[in-house]
Amino acid sequence: MARPSTRSLDGLVLAPVADQAPGQVGTRTRFTYHERDGRIWAEYEGGDVVRGYLVGTRAGDRLDFRYVQLKQDGSTASGHCVSNVVQLTDGRVRLEETWAWESQEGSGTSVVEQLPS
Repeated sequence: MARPSTRSLDGLVLAPVADQAPGQVGTRTRFTYHERDGRIWAEYEGGDVVRGYLVGTRAGDRLDFRYVQLKQDGSTASGHCVSNVVQLTDGRVRLEETWAWESQEGSGTSVVEQLPS
């Protein structure tokens, strides 16, 4: 059973548990998170994403951030995401996300989880 978590995301590496639509974040994408004083940011890459960045804030178990990415085809995309931070029974962190593109059509939900040590 997962429960809300206030554990720091600083230095954690997370990956999606499922692929999204083609040309977007997928199971081969890796996010490296950083956190300090209520601010969060991450770099990500892998799969169809050459390079991506996110930046935002954290209040308790809620993240609110914007993201921007460069894809393999040379196009860029940006959007907004709100995530709930939960702790899995094995101690790893999961982010349950609701996102929407701002640079193109589309929105959805996704889950990323901390990779096992």
